[in-house]
Amino acid sequence: MRAYRFQTPGHGPTPLPRRRSRAFTLVEVLMSVLVFALAITTSITVLQRAFLNLDSARNIETACRILQCELEKERLLTWSEVSAASYVAAIDSVFLSNPAVAGRFTLARATATVPNRGGKLLQITLTVTWKNYDGRTQQRSQSTYYGNGGLQTYFTSQK
Repeated sequence: MRAYRFQTPGHGPTPLPRRRSRAFTLVEVLMSVLVFALAITTSITVLQRAFLNLDSARNIETACRILQCELEKERLLTWSEVSAASYVAAIDSVFLSNPAVAGRFTLARATATVPNRGGKLLQITLTVTWKNYDGRTQQRSQSTYYGNGGLQTYFTSQK
């Protein structure tokens, strides 16, 4: 059936020119699907890496806060309490109230007497260990020195 165009009244209808209808070919459709699949795949990979980096950043920040908190607690202790072999470092209850921290992070403490200082200077090293959500074990350590009578007293009296 042909379409007609009416011009002015009194003249007969004139046929419209046929338009060619053009659809996408199978090759064009397959190419567009391939490009779309490639874009989705790469974006999912990028998102996975971004979430891994975000998790690592959060864990490192939490570990640094745990270390700093424990070092500040140890600075308030006396020499006999800090140098005692029975002292056990523990993660503060503020951190343990968070379920994301309580089961994942562990804190270890190591002390060593600094040689040639008469047994009056300790090196304290704290290490926090945890597992990322991808299963890899991570750790952060922080060391400090603790002198009998305080560092200032120790270094000024050693002339």
